[in-house]
Amino acid sequence: MPTRRQFANAIRALSMDAVQKANSGHPGMPMGMADIAQVLWTDHLKHNPGNPEWADRDRFVLSNGHGSMLLYSVLHLTGYPLAIDDLASFRQFGSHTAGHPEVDRHLGIETTTGPLGQGLANAAGMALAEKLLAATFNRPGHEIVDHHTYVFLGDGCLMEGVSHEVCSLAGTLKLGKLVCFYDDNGISIDGEVHGWFTDDTPKRFEAYGWHVVPKVDGHDAAAIEAAIQAAKADPRPSLICCKTIIGWGSPNKQGTEATHGAPLGDAEIAATRAEIGWTAAPFVVPDDIRAGWDATAKGAAVEKTWQRRFADYRAAHPELAAEFERRQRGDTPADWRGKLQEYVAAQIEKPAAIATRSASQQVLNVLGAAIPEMLGGSADLTGSNNTNHKLSKSVGDPAEGGNYIHYGVREFGMCAIMNGIALHGGFIPYGGTFLVFSDYARNAARMAALMQQRVVLVFTHDSIGLGEDGPTHQPVEHVASLRLIPNMRVWRPCDTVETAVAWGDSIDNVKGPTSLILTRQALPPMPRTPAQVAAIARGGYVLIDSAGAPELVLIATGSEVALAAEAAQLLTAQGRRVRVVSMPSTSVFDAQDAAYRASVLPAGTKRVAIEAGSRESWWRYVGLDGAVVGMDSFGASAPARKLFEHFGFTAANVARVAAGRL
Repeated sequence: MPTRRQFANAIRALSMDAVQKANSGHPGMPMGMADIAQVLWTDHLKHNPGNPEWADRDRFVLSNGHGSMLLYSVLHLTGYPLAIDDLASFRQFGSHTAGHPEVDRHLGIETTTGPLGQGLANAAGMALAEKLLAATFNRPGHEIVDHHTYVFLGDGCLMEGVSHEVCSLAGTLKLGKLVCFYDDNGISIDGEVHGWFTDDTPKRFEAYGWHVVPKVDGHDAAAIEAAIQAAKADPRPSLICCKTIIGWGSPNKQGTEATHGAPLGDAEIAATRAEIGWTAAPFVVPDDIRAGWDATAKGAAVEKTWQRRFADYRAAHPELAAEFERRQRGDTPADWRGKLQEYVAAQIEKPAAIATRSASQQVLNVLGAAIPEMLGGSADLTGSNNTNHKLSKSVGDPAEGGNYIHYGVREFGMCAIMNGIALHGGFIPYGGTFLVFSDYARNAARMAALMQQRVVLVFTHDSIGLGEDGPTHQPVEHVASLRLIPNMRVWRPCDTVETAVAWGDSIDNVKGPTSLILTRQALPPMPRTPAQVAAIARGGYVLIDSAGAPELVLIATGSEVALAAEAAQLLTAQGRRVRVVSMPSTSVFDAQDAAYRASVLPAGTKRVAIEAGSRESWWRYVGLDGAVVGMDSFGASAPARKLFEHFGFTAANVARVAAGRL
């Protein structure tokens, strides 16, 4: 029977061979953490390679994701559908083994980190989701939700500020099934980290309220085993500080930055093979070692045991079991759209001028009751974002349940945690902050789009309409920048009805995140026909039309739609044929067929776009002979009405600009 070290050496050999063949990659971390991976995956990780999406599996997150060959090697060895040819095509176009994988549950990849620290943040979200699901569904004698989230992380993850945001909150929320392995190898790209990273990491995490196991020899299987046992027994989240040697086994390069992000070279690989006693050819794993790694039979047996427990649970609690299965599938309740339509009908019958952030809260009162898996929150701005609703219950100790998370002033951490919640499954996470602070959260928002996760980002106080807080708090370029992110749907509704449609679309959008851009100030309701209400869902539609074929189209979003309507009245009085198009979502409008888009924006018409933000994203709609009434500067500190007048957001100015195009 091979030794633990020989099993770990399979990871080292596959990793250095794949990086060498690709002539690109990071062999040092996989070689340094191989012994830790061997103990964790062989003796502790609860998983089934034959069913990578089994609900009660443990989650494994590679936060130091540059070391992705460790994960690929282990997935291949344990029996996931990742062939040796996939490892041999590491980092090649179209392969399953990208340099920094995001998520592919079919292959066993839960999520990893491209930008360092975010895997750790995602893992905190997964651990939080597990604890909340357990509080919702577990019953005495029937613990159907009971799994851990394990994380590998490095110095870079801990240097990134997001690690402070999420680990502080994880300690407060007592996420005891979150177990993190810190790869303390002392090396980063620039060399030995003691020149720029001298934190007392164990004390830092103790201050967060974590259980910390310091000074574990990351190459001693017995020490690793003891540390894991201690972590699993402690009710707090755990940090296991593993002292490792980067590139372990490389006789001339281990312990140096030379192994961090470059191939070892053929000569050094040959020397490493001799050093660790690995005689197999590149990409060949001896049969006895392969058999020892294979987890297919063990995984199937573990899941079968759980399936028997779930059958007992179903017999005792049939309604809960059906609800659990629905939420695991990602299906929404059958009747929520009808409830939303009832809300829309009520707004049409009794229209009122309110801020779209307030309209959003009204919609949440409907959706929160109809979709129990909605899990809300705010980055310390609940009263301003209006992200709570009548049935919101704050999450204190997640073991006691709840559906609303007070994230504190942690915008980046909030969005990255929401990504982890979405990746875990069982919830639809949404969270709010001011639009200007989307800058802090942007990289997590981008990762949500890259991973195509259903996350709803509620961004309020959307323009210079924020007023007296001044230009530091007035978003100018933010809506345009969010629209640039692939897979990100951006909605900027103009009233209660459009806000409701935007929320409905965000629930239906299972292929990426949605940003809802909402006002602080009250906006008047727009009159619409039933056909126009239905057309909102297409992202852009004709709100007001001219008596004959239009010669001018005014395109507006959000708070500027009412302004466009006023300007259209002035121009119509001058004998102009003017159409007003409300375009709450350019991304949804762009996805419509060409015929529909042409029916809304007919060729040959002059066009003017109006939005209290950056002009840049609008030229594609108005053309070079059109005009954009927008912002080319930062705002100022003054009441909102004064600011709109100063920056030209008046009906008279829009009419003047439009007349100049005709």
